[in-house]
Amino acid sequence: MEDVRRYWDEQAGSFDDEPDHGLRDPAVRDAWQRLLHAHLPPAPADVTDLGCGTGSLAVLLAQAGHRVRGIDLSDAMVSAAIAKADATGVTATFAQGDAGAPPFEPESADVALARHVLWALPQPSEALRRWVRLLRPGGRLVLIEGRWSTGAGITAEDCRTLVLRHRRAAHVERLTDPALWGRAIDDERYLLTSPA
Repeated sequence: MEDVRRYWDEQAGSFDDEPDHGLRDPAVRDAWQRLLHAHLPPAPADVTDLGCGTGSLAVLLAQAGHRVRGIDLSDAMVSAAIAKADATGVTATFAQGDAGAPPFEPESADVALARHVLWALPQPSEALRRWVRLLRPGGRLVLIEGRWSTGAGITAEDCRTLVLRHRRAAHVERLTDPALWGRAIDDERYLLTSPA
């Protein structure tokens, strides 16, 4: 775990250089805003951003009126997320911790959101069980994952199978719009939603 934390601490300084990480390009930012708005409940909802990285999605959701808390293993990522929220003037809380075992109360969120996190966890099914426990009745699980050209990641079918161990439904939407990524893509990227 310490090696993983150290790795992500080292990545924090350049993490936002990827268009879909930093959301610095207005077109990319707008694409993510539209995507999330279409799949989240109306604001204000309590959203837990698991593996929040530098907080780009958390800040975007806080700007839309949601109550957001984020957790990330990397101290450097959390520091960047706090700075990003402060710079944009939104209220969001961030804490250092294990996204696979978040220290939050059961039934304390309307949405459990994770982007590019599940594939990297050593026990993804156990993490999903814990994430589902965070949800209030009627809560929604929202995962953004992929099987990237590097060979890393998790396929949509494998992800769906994992989610169905813990939820009744899992809907997959392919994310092929170049606006989301700042370029055309040729690998598998998707959004999986699991409503109550």
